[in-house]
Amino acid sequence: MARGGAAREERPKAANMRPLRALAPFLRPYRLTVLAALAALTVTAALSLTLPLAVRRVVDGFFAESLPQMDLYFTAAIGIAALLALGTALRFYLVTRLGERVVADIRRAIFDRVIGMSPAFFERVMTGEVLSRLTTDTTLVLSVIGSSVSVALRNVLTLVGGLVLLTITSPKLTALVLIGVPLVVFPILTLGRRVRLLSRENQDRIAESSAQASETLLAAQTVQANTNETASRARFGDLTERAFDAARRRIVTRSILTAIVIFLVFTSVVGVLWIGARDVRGGSMTPGELVQFVIYAVLVAGSVAALSEIWGELQRAAGATERMVELIEAADSIADPEDPLPVPAKVRGEIGFENVTFRYPARPETAAIHELTVAIRPGETVALVGPSGAGKSTIFQLLMRFFDPDEGRITLDGIDLRDVRRSDLRRQFALVPQEPVIFATTARENIRFGRPSASDAEVEAAARAAAAQEFIERLPQGYDTYVGERGVMLSGGQKQRLAIARAILRDASVLLLDEATSSLDAESERAVQLAVDRLAEGRTTLIIAHRLATVKRADRIIVFQDGRIVAEGSHGALVAEDGLYARLARLQFTDGAA
Repeated sequence: MARGGAAREERPKAANMRPLRALAPFLRPYRLTVLAALAALTVTAALSLTLPLAVRRVVDGFFAESLPQMDLYFTAAIGIAALLALGTALRFYLVTRLGERVVADIRRAIFDRVIGMSPAFFERVMTGEVLSRLTTDTTLVLSVIGSSVSVALRNVLTLVGGLVLLTITSPKLTALVLIGVPLVVFPILTLGRRVRLLSRENQDRIAESSAQASETLLAAQTVQANTNETASRARFGDLTERAFDAARRRIVTRSILTAIVIFLVFTSVVGVLWIGARDVRGGSMTPGELVQFVIYAVLVAGSVAALSEIWGELQRAAGATERMVELIEAADSIADPEDPLPVPAKVRGEIGFENVTFRYPARPETAAIHELTVAIRPGETVALVGPSGAGKSTIFQLLMRFFDPDEGRITLDGIDLRDVRRSDLRRQFALVPQEPVIFATTARENIRFGRPSASDAEVEAAARAAAAQEFIERLPQGYDTYVGERGVMLSGGQKQRLAIARAILRDASVLLLDEATSSLDAESERAVQLAVDRLAEGRTTLIIAHRLATVKRADRIIVFQDGRIVAEGSHGALVAEDGLYARLARLQFTDGAA
């Protein structure tokens, strides 16, 4: 899978319904419901095929039968209609409920799979495309399971049963009907294949426009600040028009297919009726038999026409299923070992990088980390310093095993990170990112995200430790205030303090701070720094900071440049060396005047 047009190039183009087989595992748990729906469907199809028999009796006995006999025929017809109505309602309920249940399971399966994928996956697939598959594609599958398949099976039964009863009624006229079948089937097969390909293209275009819309709306303020609304509207408009063009071509093809099939089918019916009328006039057929034959012929013709429509829906669903299965079966470059080593609830926090080299999958030609060897003692506070792009954040990415090194190994308490479950490993870390992630829920739940089992008292204690208590209590509903999507109701500093409170609540063995106080004013920064100092006691702490004042109290400072360690030591020793660190310090403390 890849972005944009590449995605369409790489996806296999199935020319049949095989992708729909992937729905079988989702249907299997509900096989009793499936069997009940099939039973109701079979009964209703059989009842619909018995109605013409009653009509024949009425027509042929209109003058010959007694009035009570006539009443009996009409009463039987009403009874059949009542049973048909009840059976159809039961089938509708079972099938629709089954469709909703299966699609809910598919959505959960896709989300469960995608939420655990490593960042390398999201370098290849845009979030908007995943959302498109969760919504648009699953809606297509819902329409198929909850309607189209049921209608298709009913029409298949009606078609087969109708042909059998047509043959019994009049072999001669049935033979004439069957002569026209190849004329109807041929356009269904040829144009139907083109409909499937156009449906797949249409879905790809919709996914592409959804991805672009998601990306732009998430950065709406940036778009407006750079007066880029017109260009953004133009890009989305172009993608939307391309999706519409693909849909238009699909609609035109399906319209042509429908017109051809209906014309051929009903022309055949009229021709057969013409010949049958001559047989009635000749005495070789009764009027009731002709009416019965015509009704069966109309039922068969309607079934064929409906199947041609449903074929297009099944084609679209096959494409949608293919796209969803790609996500469910997507291989992750980061995987848990088959026999993971146990990790204690609290590790000592000894970290080792042994000759580690790493390249991001999207930039394989450049090493982000080059032959890195470093040992961090339990409880040590280490600051990582260097210019942007030097590899500092990559250290955090590798430590939390979002990526694996290309060469060398990384250990925690002497255990290779690749030998333990990712979930067990990540429980040992508390991360405060440079850009805090705030969820569209309450302030309390945002802090509790660090440890979902925490009590309200523990949440509030973490907020006090992060100097967040005061501003939270000033919110309209205090801790229970809804903070908006991405924390839109909060300032940058307030969001940062919530993220720090979340890390404090997590109470992990290793603390990772990526510019944790960069969004705070001087007073809040001092309060938070004191909280971080208390939190760091007895814990291994790694701090990424461009503001060197933040790292002065670190036990050790490691200076990075171009993915390599160029110096390490205390603040005073590194300034005395007059190297990269000293230059960064002069730029920050003296505006470069020194």
